[in-house]
Amino acid sequence: MTNNKPHNNGEQRVVALTGNEAVAEAMRQIDPDVVAAYPITPQTELMHAFADSVANGKVSTEFVLVESEHSAMSATVGASAAGARAMTATSSQGLALMWEVVQIASSLRLPIVMPVVNRSLSGPINIHCDHSDTMGCRDSGWIQIFSENSQEAYDHTLIALRVAEHPKVLLPVMVTLDGFIISHTMERLEILDDEVVKRFIGEYHPDHPLLDTRNPVTVGPLDLQDYYFEHKWQEAEAQLAAAELIPSLLKEFAAVSCREYDVIEEFEMDDAEMAIVVLGSTAGTTKNVVEELRREGKKVGMVKIRVYRPFPAREIARALTKVKVVAVLDRSIAFGSAGGPVFDEVRSAFFGSGVSPTEVKIVNYLYGLGGRDVKHSDIKSVYNELAALLHEGTSNGVVRYLGLRAPKKEQIALELEEHQ
Repeated sequence: MTNNKPHNNGEQRVVALTGNEAVAEAMRQIDPDVVAAYPITPQTELMHAFADSVANGKVSTEFVLVESEHSAMSATVGASAAGARAMTATSSQGLALMWEVVQIASSLRLPIVMPVVNRSLSGPINIHCDHSDTMGCRDSGWIQIFSENSQEAYDHTLIALRVAEHPKVLLPVMVTLDGFIISHTMERLEILDDEVVKRFIGEYHPDHPLLDTRNPVTVGPLDLQDYYFEHKWQEAEAQLAAAELIPSLLKEFAAVSCREYDVIEEFEMDDAEMAIVVLGSTAGTTKNVVEELRREGKKVGMVKIRVYRPFPAREIARALTKVKVVAVLDRSIAFGSAGGPVFDEVRSAFFGSGVSPTEVKIVNYLYGLGGRDVKHSDIKSVYNELAALLHEGTSNGVVRYLGLRAPKKEQIALELEEHQ
């Protein structure tokens, strides 16, 4: 859960920043040794803001301007392997171009932190938000943390560094924020004092830096059938270790920030009969709808996934145990799958949880692709359909499309009437 109650600990300042500026401020406070950058909308302003800190001597970072996102990740991998605290950032096609090196970063167990400003993947070309970019990397070995707003984007960037650099984890982390919806929207948020941040993140002392000539190591060797399997198993074990460690690191952050987070956030779930599972900025819209429907006496709730990798299957199953109907919202399509990526994970979480998937009716809504607006009325319609499913037990299929303009004569006639 999240606790955003006012506090007066004398260690935070209230500012108005966009999501991109908030992450850049976190990076300024981290003061990484190396940052490699290449611009791509809507991430560009993030690196613009950090470049300002570099130009004005607010950080000691070696800022490397490269010719592509592939090079940005390559430079970050090289710096991290050499023993530096290294970061980069990207979006959409930039992340897709990094794909080859993204896998290398995780397989080499490099604690890189990379903010990803969520944007749809081409084609057709689109610069607005959905989650197809980071969901394409969900099995790349990276830890993934999704942000609801600018405050979380700032906080998650600091937390991600502790997670990545923990000796039992040593995995790269993506911190996501929805493109334009968060990245370019000004919000009120609280910024920790620089010294508080430095104490929280600590100093980075890698165990096996590539440039330690007294203790030489091999990085990125040819790894055939003799050991490749074992190394991939170690990556999987590191994800399990992260799942165990992240809750305690979140509590450490709460102690210095007075903002309490968990791997999932339950909102009005104590007696909920109907629930929506969601991640990213749409969680804020959903909370407003839940509050409205609660005032009408309806038992609705929401579960927000904060840490998507490692997937919190145990926590999700526990949160939804008493719910009768669930809608899982996906802002990306898993083509050819039984549903969206979040839906597939949530439904599988019930197996082994003591609750049969047949006891809880679960439906999937694909929504917001290419930045299509998600309105209160859209979320309300989901709860209305869940209510019908709860009381009538009927379903028009597991996968549904929220806000899609269906090619029906009635819809075409309605659009023509609106234009006239």
